[in-house]
Amino acid sequence: MEYQKTAELNGLCNGKIVTEYLCRNGFSELTENFDTKKVAVQHKNETSRKEAEDESRLPALEAAYTTILQGLGENTDRQGLLKTPLRAAKAMQFLTKGYHETIFDVLNDAIFDEDHEELVIVKDIDMFSLCEHHLVPFFGKVHIGYLPSKKVVGLSKLARIVEIYSRRLQVQERLTKQIAMAISEALQPVGVAVVIEAAHMCMVMRGVQKMNSRTVTSAMLGVFREDPKAREEFLALTKSA
Repeated sequence: MEYQKTAELNGLCNGKIVTEYLCRNGFSELTENFDTKKVAVQHKNETSRKEAEDESRLPALEAAYTTILQGLGENTDRQGLLKTPLRAAKAMQFLTKGYHETIFDVLNDAIFDEDHEELVIVKDIDMFSLCEHHLVPFFGKVHIGYLPSKKVVGLSKLARIVEIYSRRLQVQERLTKQIAMAISEALQPVGVAVVIEAAHMCMVMRGVQKMNSRTVTSAMLGVFREDPKAREEFLALTKSA
């Protein structure tokens, strides 16, 4: 419905000086701006709450690391170890910060309508995570590809999605699938493909102690699972030179 008179505009807009365009479109721009600010405030409040939770849990983590060091026969009162339990507690909170994050925290408004129907790949994304079996690192590269269905995402957001799920206690198989599923749910693309190649310190520093071993996992969804040609194109383009 359109309103042409200034008096009518002012009345319908609660006395606010706004453009006729805004009134015609049901206050769409005002609403969008309000929603954006509301989401930003909610995100800020959520971040503050999570930071407060981490702070409240620090003493228990610090005490746990003190117990571990003492259980190893160390003197936690010696100079080199005085602040080690606190440092270790803060480091562990950082290495597992993905538990406090969701895909919606990082995507925000970075999904765009775009008439692009060809393969999009971001390869060689650095990844660091902790093996949930021994709490030692595994690290490597992540390759992500998706075939859009009229929507694309900011490229840096793909790396941020990797960060969310890798900053948790993980196994590589689950991490690969979680990344693929998150992208699929957010973008609803024709297909998603994820490959991770990583070195596991639980195989290098302990156990079989094989220095050059690498673990490769993949998750193929949609067209990449159903169409061998699409899968082969992705694997060929992400293959190391």
